[in-house]
Amino acid sequence: MLLEGMREEFATLPISRDCPNLLQYLMASMGALPDEVLRVIFLDSAGHLIADEQLQLGSLRQLALYPRTIFRRAMELEAAGLILVHNHPSGDPNPSENDIVVTRTLSEIGRSLDIEIVDHIVVTATRAVSVAWRCAPLPDGSSNSSQILRDSLGPKTGDRFDGHVVALENARAIRERRQLRRALVGSPELFGEPAWEMLIEVFIKGAEGEKIAINTLCRASTATPSTALRIVNKLCKAGLMIKVNDPYDGRRHFVEVTLQARTALETYFGGHEQ
Repeated sequence: MLLEGMREEFATLPISRDCPNLLQYLMASMGALPDEVLRVIFLDSAGHLIADEQLQLGSLRQLALYPRTIFRRAMELEAAGLILVHNHPSGDPNPSENDIVVTRTLSEIGRSLDIEIVDHIVVTATRAVSVAWRCAPLPDGSSNSSQILRDSLGPKTGDRFDGHVVALENARAIRERRQLRRALVGSPELFGEPAWEMLIEVFIKGAEGEKIAINTLCRASTATPSTALRIVNKLCKAGLMIKVNDPYDGRRHFVEVTLQARTALETYFGGHEQ
């Protein structure tokens, strides 16, 4: 009766990311499930519920998350916003590194389609934690700078030209367009370029002042984890990337582009004044 009453409330009132009744409903309805489940709540532009659907059964770490399935369904329903929800049967609601990577990827794709990822919530039987708040905004505070692809390197009158910023914007735009293509078209085995995409990702992270672990980079790749790891080793052997030990965890290694590769990529993405 309690769950049914909550469902009726959501059918008439706008749903927000911090709605306490929503969190209670999610904890009660799926927090104690023995298997990990991905659920998507589809919202209209006013935040009203359109649909509440389970799209995947199994761990996000173990199963492939298909963005095209999520966004194709969102477009079918003419949804303007999505709330992603999954449970942690372990009882620990803290988002994993993989949860954060998935949320960032879906948020970037959603911006291209004008569909907002309102939140990604991890629930257990007693607690609910937002993943989205841990996904920091872009360094310039912009939500759509990655959609800008500049064809000309020359500054406009009155603009302050910063070649590094232009290169970063263009690299983000290329990454986002490839993610959008993958979400809508699929078939990474036909259109994927995992080595190039991994190099771009490491370049972007470095330009943003962040580090990326090798295992995180491999999990986010369109290639299988074993193939992705071989690609990382080949990129390092080619002098394009280097491995860096994590000083706080001897089991983890980061990867970053070399100075030579960074210079080449900044030139490629329009990062130098002409």
